[in-house]
Amino acid sequence: MPDVESPDDDAATAPPPAKLDKRKQAVAGVITLAVLVFVFVGVFPKFANYADAWTAIQAMSTLSLVLLLAVTVLNVGVYVLPYQASLPGLPYGPAFVVRQTSFMISNVIPAGGAFGLAVQYAMLSDYGYGPAATSAAIGATSTWNLMVTLTLPVVAVVLLVFTGGATANEVTGAVVGVVAVVVMVGLFALVLRSEAAARRLGGVGDRLVTWFTHRFRRGQGKDKDKAAAAADADDSVPETAVTDSLVRFRDQLYDLVRDRWHLITVTSVAQQLCQFAILLVAFYAIGGSNTGVDPTQVFAAFALARLAGFIPITPGGLGTVDAALVALLVSYGADQNVALAADLVWRAASYFPQVFIGIGTFLYWRRRSRRQRVSGGARAAPAAT
Repeated sequence: MPDVESPDDDAATAPPPAKLDKRKQAVAGVITLAVLVFVFVGVFPKFANYADAWTAIQAMSTLSLVLLLAVTVLNVGVYVLPYQASLPGLPYGPAFVVRQTSFMISNVIPAGGAFGLAVQYAMLSDYGYGPAATSAAIGATSTWNLMVTLTLPVVAVVLLVFTGGATANEVTGAVVGVVAVVVMVGLFALVLRSEAAARRLGGVGDRLVTWFTHRFRRGQGKDKDKAAAAADADDSVPETAVTDSLVRFRDQLYDLVRDRWHLITVTSVAQQLCQFAILLVAFYAIGGSNTGVDPTQVFAAFALARLAGFIPITPGGLGTVDAALVALLVSYGADQNVALAADLVWRAASYFPQVFIGIGTFLYWRRRSRRQRVSGGARAAPAAT
């Protein structure tokens, strides 16, 4: 069952307001459209043919289509599990509603991150979870998703090294990746180790932020009064902003990570491997067994391409991840049309089903929430009279 939280805990982790910045959304929407047109209309047709790719897709066997449908359904089902691992006692049904709605908002609405976060708080509140438990769950799933996304490319390149298919640049990247992952995990463990450690690390971050802020302000204030520019810099960023954020982050996650880190890890890895399974099935269903590309290389293309999703241009990495994925598959020896067709099938199977399901779950939640408010008001009316 959900933890019962004190009023102080709720106040300390109050959900953000559910607002959409229309100006920011408009700008992000224009940029997203420009990137999609550039990639799918400008880039892809230069080295692959949509008609040939579509012909390859239509030639997929019935068995391949059944297998593709199976892994697509599996992907939708497994996507819910990290949320359940991060929120003890949350039934699968409510977790499915929240998770699919979150996917739809974050992958469809440009610059809709704050709105999506607020919707998650509101939905989980309806299911009996307070802001503290919700903050911990969102923090844990986001952190683990980041770590798994950064770790998979390292694993992929290491596998390529053992199979003799890695280039010198990929080996160098793997070494850098291993160092980055070790540092990231080490810092995360240090923050969770103790509040004192989190404060020490936060103090380093605060000093760096202050130093960069002052230098930036001085660069902008050459034509201004230097004293006024320095005062602006001092007022703009709290001296303990990073420290306070790290301590709050640790307080939210400590108990959850201590008790359920293994479940969160397994479900987070399974979630991303299910997406890879869709690509693997699509690639060999379209290209056949004689593609010249082995599964390790397909995995490397998948893992490396998804790093492009960190470029905050389009929601869900639309266009950027696709361009990287097709280019990597071709670099490993895949036919251009097969690579393009596999990407289109992968995107269609891993993206559109959850978007449409997310629209349905969002509408379901809105209707359910409205009924709850109406029934709650009806019960309160006699007491008021």
